[in-house]
Amino acid sequence: MRPEFLVRDHTVYACVMGSRAFGLATEDSDTDRRGVFLAPTPLFWRFDKPPTHVEGPAEEQFSWELERFCELALRANPTVLECLHSPLVEYADDTGRELLSLRGAFLSRRVHETFTRYAHGQRRKLEAHARVHGVPRWKHAMHLLRLLMSARDLLRTGTLTIDVGERREPLLAVKRGEVPWPEVESWMTRLAEEGAQAARRSPLPEEPDRRRVEDFLVRTRRASVLRAGPYHEVMQGVVRGGGVGQG
Repeated sequence: MRPEFLVRDHTVYACVMGSRAFGLATEDSDTDRRGVFLAPTPLFWRFDKPPTHVEGPAEEQFSWELERFCELALRANPTVLECLHSPLVEYADDTGRELLSLRGAFLSRRVHETFTRYAHGQRRKLEAHARVHGVPRWKHAMHLLRLLMSARDLLRTGTLTIDVGERREPLLAVKRGEVPWPEVESWMTRLAEEGAQAARRSPLPEEPDRRRVEDFLVRTRRASVLRAGPYHEVMQGVVRGGGVGQG
C-alpha cells in the first residue's frame, strides 16, 4: 500500500524550505521540499485512515495531510509555521491559496513557548556534542541562531519572516567556524533574552484563531466529498493510485 499517490494527486501546497528558503544556501545545499495534501474525505470513512504525513516520493520531500498540518500550526510548531511563510512557493491550488491567506490565524504568543522549547533542546544537544567531541556542530549552531532571531522578530512585529536578509554573512561565518564558540553561546543567550522581553509586549494575540481555521477545514472536507463522487469511485482511484497506508 503506497501513500505517495496522495502527494502526487492531492497536494494543495508545496514549497522549498531549509537553507534555500532561509537565504543561507551555498553550493552544497540540499533542496528540502515540504507540502500539504488533502486526502479525499471518503478515505476517512474506512477503518484504515489515510496517513497524517508522507515522506517522499522525491528525496528530501515531506508532506502533511491538511488536518494534521493545521493542528500543528495551531500549536505553533516552528517547522510548520515556517513552512507557511516560505518565500519559495512551488505550487498552490485554490485550497492552498486559502491556507496561505490564513497564515495570521495560526500566529499567537504560543510561539514563544514552542520556539523557545525547541531552541533549548537544540542548544543542549550542541553543548553536549561540543563537550564530547571538542568541536561544535557549526551548521546546527547557525540554524539555531537563525531560529532564535526569527522567533524574537516575530514576537516583536507579529510577522514571521524566515529569510535572514542582511544577517546572511554573520550566520555563514558561524557555519564556517570562524566565530569563537563562547561568542556564539553569548549570542544565543542574548537572543533568547530578547525573545522573552518581546513576548511580554508582543502584538500577537494570546491564542490562535482556532474557529477560523476549523471553518476552513470543515468547508474543505465538505467540498472534497462533493468532488469525490460515489464512494466506490473513490476507492477505485485508491487502487489505481497504489492505496494508502494506515495513519
